[in-house]
Amino acid sequence: MRAVRRSALLLLAALSGLTSCGIPTTGVVQAGVPASGVAPTVRVYFVADGGLFPVRRRITSVVGVEAAVELLLQGPTLPERFKGITTRLPQPAAVAPADGTPAPGGPSELMEVTAHRSGVTIELSALVGRPDRLGAAQIICTALDAQRITDPGTEPLPVTVTGPDHRRVEGTGKECGVG
Repeated sequence: MRAVRRSALLLLAALSGLTSCGIPTTGVVQAGVPASGVAPTVRVYFVADGGLFPVRRRITSVVGVEAAVELLLQGPTLPERFKGITTRLPQPAAVAPADGTPAPGGPSELMEVTAHRSGVTIELSALVGRPDRLGAAQIICTALDAQRITDPGTEPLPVTVTGPDHRRVEGTGKECGVG
């Protein structure tokens, strides 16, 4: 009988330990964004060995074509430049008007991005000038990659880069070399 009583007491103690830990229940506590483990990135296209070279950049703002091209216009980092990665586009800090007025405040003053049903148009200001074919491809490929991130599963729209002289260069991604 003692063994049965002892077993019953042990079973009761074990069950009470499982049913209550002494911590009161709470509702859902909001504590920011969920952890993802992977920081979002976008590919920006620079130049190395005479061709396009994709480099991943962390995205700190809402992903979009304008934000991606702004990252591109910031140019390669110092370590990237030491590796031979360059750009055919001017960096905003290096661009100053010929009349001596201060350089523009940022990349967004160097371009205007417009999305429409048939594609994306990026108009460059006179400060940037007319990009050569490789410079335009840098912009086009960067814009196409941003579209793939913002709207996955759909085919990106063609991108047209227009210089201040109204010459247009259109691209659909064939020149990018990365799927």
